Formats: sequence, C-alpha cells, structure tokens
Amino acid sequence: MIVALIPGYNEGPRIAEVVRGAATHLPVVVVDDGSSDDTAAQARAAGATVIEQRPNQGKGAALRAGFRRALADGADAVLTLDADGQHDPAEIPTFLSAWAAEPHPDLVIGRRNFRAMPPIRRLSNVLGGWAISWAVGRPIPDNQSGYRLVSRRIMEATLASDEHGFEFEVEMITSSIRLGGTIAWVPIRTIYAGEPSHIRPLAHLRSFIRIVRKARREVQRPLA
Repeated sequence: MIVALIPGYNEGPRIAEVVRGAATHLPVVVVDDGSSDDTAAQARAAGATVIEQRPNQGKGAALRAGFRRALADGADAVLTLDADGQHDPAEIPTFLSAWAAEPHPDLVIGRRNFRAMPPIRRLSNVLGGWAISWAVGRPIPDNQSGYRLVSRRIMEATLASDEHGFEFEVEMITSSIRLGGTIAWVPIRTIYAGEPSHIRPLAHLRSFIRIVRKARREVQRPLA
C-alpha cells in the first residue's frame, strides 16, 4: 500500500484541488501543521484523512507525523507532495512506475528543471546541489524537491530526526545513502505562479551550511 502524504500550513485556498488530484491515484493523508485558516476542513471535504498538528512545528515534523501514521497503517511507502499546487498530482503514476522496479528504490525524487525557476531560486538550487553532492560523494541533482516517494525503510530511519524544515528532506537522502539504498530520479514539471519567496537568505544559508556538514559526517559514519 502506498499513501499520498500532503503537509500543509495555511493552504485553505489551494489544498482541496491538490487532494482531489492525488486521490485519483492514491489514498490521501493531510497533515495540517497548525494552520490558522480552513486547511483541515478543506482537505476533509475533498476526501483526505487529516492529522491536525498543534502548534505549527515545520514541514519536517509534519512529514514525520504522516510517516508515523502510514507506518502504523502498514504502508509500504508514502508519496509526498506539497499543498500549494507546485506539484502536479497527474505525475503520480511516474513515481509509481519508478517504484515498481525490483528491488524497490528507497527514494524516488522528482527532479525539477532549474531553468524554469526565477533566477534567485535557480541559483540557490544549483549551488545547493553542488554542495550536497560534495557532502555525500555522489551526484544529487535536486536535493530540495518535496515531490518524492519514500520507502518504509527510510520512514523508519528518519523518525528520530529533530530537523523541522527543509533540512529534513536532505536527511532522507543521507539516510538512504548510509543504508546502502537506491535513489531514483524522475523528471517533473516546474510550476511557479509568481508567488514571493518566504526564505530568509541569511538564516537559510546558515541552516544549509549546517546540514551540508551534517550530511558529510553522516555518510562517513559507520553503521552501528
């Protein structure tokens, strides 16, 4: 069993359409991460099972809440996508086809076209890709894509993480590499509607340097 997992924070105007699109392919679980709007109500009305997390704890914590639910329900994997419409649910079959390979990959990550991004995001993703690739010792063409299929093994391996933001998605990659797992990549649409970035550049840079150093240490640390 594979479940679509959608973390959301104040995405009331957008989440119903994402849920309905994903539900044509998979059962859907939404983790409402402390929203102050009607995100939870809109998700339920669209047919999702909703976990309400209070207070807001960040995307990493929301994903782990969804992982715990999926593991308890016996899921073999989850397919994560964002609630804001930047991931097209019509592409879910592409991930499922990649997962069908034997043996199953530990991660299937949607690879975006950086050339289709606004310039500052393109630069951030290109430089970030170089840094993470150096840290883990292999090419990682898109470390920040939130559109990915995550195996049960990686869900279990990351439950104890204390990362709350984008760093958690990097941690999934390092966990897979440490465990000797396979990472598959599939091309996805790069969708932007002209929305402003909420990234605080200096804080983001400090966090990114920290997670790069952590990734370097983790992939070199022997398994217990």
